Amino acid sequence: MRSVTGPYRSANQDSVGCSSEYVFVADGVGGHAGGDVASWTVTHRLMSLLAPVGSGALDVEGLRTAIARANADLALRVQREPSLAGMATTFTGVFCADNVVRVAHIGDSRAYLVRDGQGRQVTRDDSLVQMLLDSGAISDAEADHHLHRNVIVRSLAGAPDDAHDVTVLIVPAQVGDRWLVASDGLTDYVPETEILAALITAPGPDAAADALIAAATAADSRDNISVAVSDVVSCEEGGSPDARPYRYLGAAASPESVVVGDLSRPARPVAHAVDPDLG
Repeated sequence: MRSVTGPYRSANQDSVGCSSEYVFVADGVGGHAGGDVASWTVTHRLMSLLAPVGSGALDVEGLRTAIARANADLALRVQREPSLAGMATTFTGVFCADNVVRVAHIGDSRAYLVRDGQGRQVTRDDSLVQMLLDSGAISDAEADHHLHRNVIVRSLAGAPDDAHDVTVLIVPAQVGDRWLVASDGLTDYVPETEILAALITAPGPDAAADALIAAATAADSRDNISVAVSDVVSCEEGGSPDARPYRYLGAAASPESVVVGDLSRPARPVAHAVDPDLG
Protein backbone atom coordinates (compact mmCIF):
# COMPACT_ATOMS: atom_id res chain seq x y z
CA MET A 1 0.00 0.00 0.00
CA ARG A 2 1.29 3.43 -0.94
CA SER A 3 0.04 6.98 -0.47
CA VAL A 4 2.04 10.02 -1.53
CA THR A 5 1.21 13.71 -1.45
CA GLY A 6 2.89 14.44 -4.78
CA PRO A 7 4.85 17.53 -5.81
CA TYR A 8 1.83 19.71 -6.65
CA ARG A 9 -0.16 19.39 -3.42
CA SER A 10 0.63 20.81 0.00
CA ALA A 11 -1.32 18.11 1.87
CA ASN A 12 -2.53 14.56 1.31
CA GLN A 13 -6.33 14.32 1.24
CA ASP A 14 -6.26 10.55 0.66
CA SER A 15 -6.56 7.97 3.43
CA VAL A 16 -6.09 4.21 3.07
CA GLY A 17 -7.09 1.38 5.41
CA CYS A 18 -6.07 -2.27 5.31
CA SER A 19 -6.06 -5.53 7.20
CA SER A 20 -5.77 -9.16 6.22
CA GLU A 21 -9.50 -9.00 5.29
CA TYR A 22 -9.92 -5.68 3.48
CA VAL A 23 -8.32 -2.73 1.76
CA PHE A 24 -9.96 0.59 0.93
CA VAL A 25 -9.13 4.10 -0.18
CA ALA A 26 -10.96 7.32 0.65
CA ASP A 27 -10.14 10.48 -1.31
CA GLY A 28 -11.22 13.80 0.18
CA VAL A 29 -13.26 15.66 -2.41
CA GLY A 30 -11.18 18.39 -3.99
CA GLY A 31 -12.45 21.93 -3.72
CA HIS A 32 -14.37 21.24 -0.53
CA ALA A 33 -13.43 22.27 2.99
CA GLY A 34 -11.70 19.59 5.01
CA GLY A 35 -11.27 16.89 2.37
CA ASP A 36 -8.39 15.49 4.39
CA VAL A 37 -10.52 15.48 7.54
CA ALA A 38 -13.38 13.74 5.71
CA SER A 39 -11.26 10.90 4.32
CA TRP A 40 -9.42 10.36 7.59
CA THR A 41 -12.62 10.46 9.66
CA VAL A 42 -14.34 7.80 7.55
CA THR A 43 -11.21 5.63 7.48
CA HIS A 44 -10.58 5.85 11.22
CA ARG A 45 -14.21 5.18 12.14
CA LEU A 46 -14.68 2.26 9.74
CA MET A 47 -11.49 0.56 10.86
CA SER A 48 -12.51 0.93 14.51
CA LEU A 49 -15.91 -0.62 13.71
CA LEU A 50 -14.32 -3.55 11.86
CA ALA A 51 -11.59 -4.19 14.43
CA PRO A 52 -13.69 -6.32 16.84
CA VAL A 53 -15.44 -8.42 14.19
CA GLY A 54 -13.60 -8.18 10.87
CA SER A 55 -15.30 -7.69 7.53
CA GLY A 56 -15.98 -11.40 7.10
CA ALA A 57 -18.63 -11.33 9.82
CA LEU A 58 -20.72 -8.74 7.94
CA ASP A 59 -23.27 -9.41 5.23
CA VAL A 60 -23.98 -6.82 2.54
CA GLU A 61 -26.33 -4.78 4.71
CA GLY A 62 -23.96 -5.06 7.66
CA LEU A 63 -21.16 -3.63 5.54
CA ARG A 64 -23.42 -0.84 4.30
CA THR A 65 -24.44 -0.08 7.90
CA ALA A 66 -20.80 0.16 8.98
CA ILE A 67 -20.09 2.59 6.14
CA ALA A 68 -23.19 4.58 7.14
CA ARG A 69 -21.96 4.84 10.72
CA ALA A 70 -18.56 6.04 9.52
CA ASN A 71 -20.28 8.55 7.24
CA ALA A 72 -22.40 9.82 10.15
CA ASP A 73 -19.22 10.87 11.93
CA LEU A 74 -18.76 13.52 9.25
CA ALA A 75 -21.98 15.23 10.32
CA LEU A 76 -20.93 15.05 13.97
CA ARG A 77 -17.57 16.59 13.11
CA VAL A 78 -19.27 19.47 11.26
CA GLN A 79 -21.50 20.10 14.28
CA ARG A 80 -18.35 20.59 16.36
CA GLU A 81 -16.50 22.53 13.64
CA PRO A 82 -18.91 24.41 11.34
CA SER A 83 -16.00 25.57 9.18
CA LEU A 84 -15.84 22.00 7.83
CA ALA A 85 -19.35 22.17 6.34
CA GLY A 86 -19.33 20.70 2.84
CA MET A 87 -16.50 18.24 3.42
CA ALA A 88 -16.87 14.91 1.63
CA THR A 89 -14.92 11.88 0.48
CA THR A 90 -15.01 9.10 -2.07
CA PHE A 91 -14.79 5.51 -0.88
CA THR A 92 -13.76 2.33 -2.67
CA GLY A 93 -12.91 -0.89 -0.87
CA VAL A 94 -12.70 -4.67 -1.26
CA PHE A 95 -13.77 -6.85 1.65
CA CYS A 96 -13.19 -10.61 1.87
CA ALA A 97 -16.08 -12.64 3.27
CA ASP A 98 -16.29 -16.43 3.05
CA ASN A 99 -15.80 -17.29 -0.62
CA VAL A 100 -16.65 -13.88 -2.04
CA VAL A 101 -15.20 -10.41 -2.23
CA ARG A 102 -17.58 -7.51 -1.64
CA VAL A 103 -16.68 -4.32 -3.47
CA ALA A 104 -18.11 -1.16 -1.88
CA HIS A 105 -17.90 2.00 -3.94
CA ILE A 106 -19.02 5.62 -4.12
CA GLY A 107 -17.31 8.45 -6.03
CA ASP A 108 -14.49 8.17 -8.56
CA SER A 109 -11.84 6.15 -6.79
CA ARG A 110 -11.62 2.75 -8.48
CA ALA A 111 -11.19 -0.98 -7.98
CA TYR A 112 -9.49 -3.24 -10.53
CA LEU A 113 -9.24 -7.03 -10.60
CA VAL A 114 -6.66 -9.25 -12.29
CA ARG A 115 -7.61 -12.91 -12.61
CA ASP A 116 -5.82 -15.59 -14.62
CA GLY A 117 -3.69 -12.99 -16.40
CA GLN A 118 -6.64 -10.81 -17.44
CA GLY A 119 -7.58 -7.52 -15.81
CA ARG A 120 -10.51 -5.12 -15.80
CA GLN A 121 -12.03 -2.19 -13.93
CA VAL A 122 -14.73 -3.48 -11.58
CA THR A 123 -16.26 -0.23 -10.33
CA ARG A 124 -18.11 2.42 -12.30
CA ASP A 125 -17.30 6.08 -11.61
CA ASP A 126 -20.02 8.15 -9.95
CA SER A 127 -19.04 11.15 -12.04
CA LEU A 128 -20.42 13.68 -14.48
CA VAL A 129 -18.14 12.41 -17.22
CA GLN A 130 -19.36 8.83 -16.71
CA MET A 131 -22.95 10.06 -17.04
CA LEU A 132 -22.05 11.83 -20.28
CA LEU A 133 -20.37 8.67 -21.56
CA ASP A 134 -23.38 6.55 -20.67
CA SER A 135 -25.70 8.94 -22.51
CA GLY A 136 -23.49 8.98 -25.60
CA ALA A 137 -22.88 12.72 -25.28
CA ILE A 138 -19.09 12.29 -25.36
CA SER A 139 -16.63 9.66 -26.56
CA ASP A 140 -14.01 7.78 -24.55
CA ALA A 141 -11.33 9.98 -26.09
CA GLU A 142 -13.20 13.13 -25.07
CA ALA A 143 -13.71 11.81 -21.55
CA ASP A 144 -9.96 11.50 -20.97
CA HIS A 145 -9.52 15.25 -21.32
CA HIS A 146 -12.93 16.60 -20.36
CA LEU A 147 -12.94 19.92 -18.51
CA HIS A 148 -15.18 18.47 -15.78
CA ARG A 149 -13.65 15.02 -15.45
CA ASN A 150 -13.12 15.52 -11.70
CA VAL A 151 -16.76 16.38 -10.93
CA ILE A 152 -18.40 13.58 -8.96
CA VAL A 153 -22.13 13.14 -8.42
CA ARG A 154 -22.05 10.91 -5.31
CA SER A 155 -19.86 10.87 -2.21
CA LEU A 156 -19.89 10.38 1.54
CA ALA A 157 -20.70 13.78 3.01
CA GLY A 158 -22.43 13.01 6.28
CA ALA A 159 -26.02 12.98 4.98
CA PRO A 160 -28.23 10.18 6.38
CA ASP A 161 -28.95 8.71 2.93
CA ASP A 162 -25.37 8.77 1.57
CA ALA A 163 -24.80 5.09 2.33
CA HIS A 164 -27.84 4.16 0.21
CA ASP A 165 -25.88 5.45 -2.80
CA VAL A 166 -22.96 3.11 -2.08
CA THR A 167 -22.75 0.38 -4.73
CA VAL A 168 -21.93 -3.07 -3.34
CA LEU A 169 -20.85 -5.71 -5.86
CA ILE A 170 -20.31 -9.38 -5.08
CA VAL A 171 -17.39 -11.10 -6.82
CA PRO A 172 -16.60 -14.80 -6.25
CA ALA A 173 -13.19 -15.06 -4.59
CA GLN A 174 -10.40 -17.03 -6.21
CA VAL A 175 -6.94 -17.69 -4.84
CA GLY A 176 -4.46 -15.77 -6.97
CA ASP A 177 -6.79 -12.84 -7.68
CA ARG A 178 -5.03 -9.49 -7.49
CA TRP A 179 -7.04 -6.42 -6.46
CA LEU A 180 -6.16 -2.77 -6.77
CA VAL A 181 -8.00 0.13 -5.16
CA ALA A 182 -6.72 3.55 -6.12
CA SER A 183 -7.49 7.24 -5.98
CA ASP A 184 -7.81 9.33 -9.14
CA GLY A 185 -4.26 10.61 -8.71
CA LEU A 186 -3.38 7.34 -10.45
CA THR A 187 -6.34 6.66 -12.70
CA ASP A 188 -6.70 10.17 -14.14
CA TYR A 189 -3.10 10.16 -15.35
CA VAL A 190 -2.09 6.58 -16.18
CA PRO A 191 -3.93 4.71 -18.97
CA GLU A 192 -5.86 1.62 -17.92
CA THR A 193 -3.72 -0.58 -20.16
CA GLU A 194 -0.60 0.52 -18.28
CA ILE A 195 -2.28 0.04 -14.88
CA LEU A 196 -3.34 -3.50 -15.75
CA ALA A 197 0.05 -4.36 -17.23
CA ALA A 198 1.75 -3.31 -13.99
CA LEU A 199 -0.66 -5.44 -11.95
CA ILE A 200 -0.24 -8.47 -14.22
CA THR A 201 3.55 -8.42 -14.49
CA ALA A 202 4.58 -7.44 -10.96
CA PRO A 203 5.81 -10.38 -8.86
CA GLY A 204 3.90 -9.25 -5.77
CA PRO A 205 1.68 -6.53 -4.29
CA ASP A 206 4.64 -4.51 -3.07
CA ALA A 207 6.27 -4.40 -6.50
CA ALA A 208 2.95 -3.61 -8.17
CA ALA A 209 2.30 -0.68 -5.83
CA ASP A 210 5.80 0.69 -6.46
CA ALA A 211 5.32 0.41 -10.22
CA LEU A 212 1.97 2.21 -10.11
CA ILE A 213 3.29 5.09 -8.00
CA ALA A 214 6.25 5.39 -10.36
CA ALA A 215 3.93 5.43 -13.38
CA ALA A 216 1.72 8.16 -11.91
CA THR A 217 4.77 10.24 -10.99
CA ALA A 218 6.23 9.82 -14.49
CA ALA A 219 2.86 10.93 -15.92
CA ASP A 220 3.19 14.15 -13.88
CA SER A 221 0.14 13.49 -11.70
CA ARG A 222 -1.13 16.72 -10.19
CA ASP A 223 -3.01 15.01 -7.37
CA ASN A 224 -2.33 12.88 -4.31
CA ILE A 225 -1.64 9.30 -5.38
CA SER A 226 -2.85 6.34 -3.33
CA VAL A 227 -2.82 2.67 -4.30
CA ALA A 228 -3.44 -0.53 -2.36
CA VAL A 229 -2.65 -3.83 -4.08
CA SER A 230 -3.75 -7.11 -2.48
CA ASP A 231 -3.53 -10.75 -3.47
CA VAL A 232 -6.22 -13.22 -2.37
CA VAL A 233 -4.61 -16.17 -0.58
CA SER A 234 -5.91 -19.10 1.47
CA CYS A 235 -5.84 -18.81 5.25
CA GLU A 236 -3.26 -21.57 5.38
CA GLU A 237 -1.03 -19.57 3.04
CA GLY A 238 -1.72 -16.16 4.54
CA GLY A 239 -1.85 -16.99 8.23
CA SER A 240 -4.61 -16.90 10.83
CA PRO A 241 -7.78 -15.09 9.75
CA ASP A 242 -7.96 -13.65 13.28
CA ALA A 243 -4.74 -11.68 12.76
CA ARG A 244 -5.71 -8.10 11.93
CA PRO A 245 -2.68 -5.87 11.27
CA TYR A 246 -4.62 -2.61 10.81
CA ARG A 247 -2.87 0.34 9.24
CA TYR A 248 -4.02 3.62 7.74
CA LEU A 249 -2.41 6.40 5.73
CA GLY A 250 -3.59 9.91 5.09
CA ALA A 251 -3.27 13.57 5.81
CA ALA A 252 -3.53 12.96 9.53
CA ALA A 253 -1.16 10.01 9.64
CA SER A 254 2.23 9.95 7.86
CA PRO A 255 1.11 10.35 4.25
CA GLU A 256 4.50 9.29 2.89
CA SER A 257 4.77 6.10 4.94
CA VAL A 258 4.68 2.67 3.28
CA VAL A 259 2.53 -0.28 4.34
CA VAL A 260 1.77 -3.52 2.48
CA GLY A 261 -1.30 -5.69 3.11
CA ASP A 262 -3.11 -8.62 1.55
CA LEU A 263 -6.49 -10.31 1.85
CA SER A 264 -7.19 -13.76 3.27
CA ARG A 265 -10.37 -15.63 4.13
CA PRO A 266 -11.34 -19.32 3.93
CA ALA A 267 -13.53 -20.52 1.09
CA ARG A 268 -17.00 -21.43 2.39
CA PRO A 269 -20.18 -21.41 0.31
CA VAL A 270 -22.42 -18.34 0.48
CA ALA A 271 -25.30 -17.23 -1.73
CA HIS A 272 -25.47 -13.65 -3.01
CA ALA A 273 -26.06 -11.80 -6.24
CA VAL A 274 -22.76 -11.71 -8.08
CA ASP A 275 -20.96 -9.45 -10.48
CA PRO A 276 -22.41 -10.46 -13.87
CA ASP A 277 -18.97 -10.56 -15.49
CA LEU A 278 -17.61 -13.03 -12.97
CA GLY A 279 -20.65 -14.93 -11.72
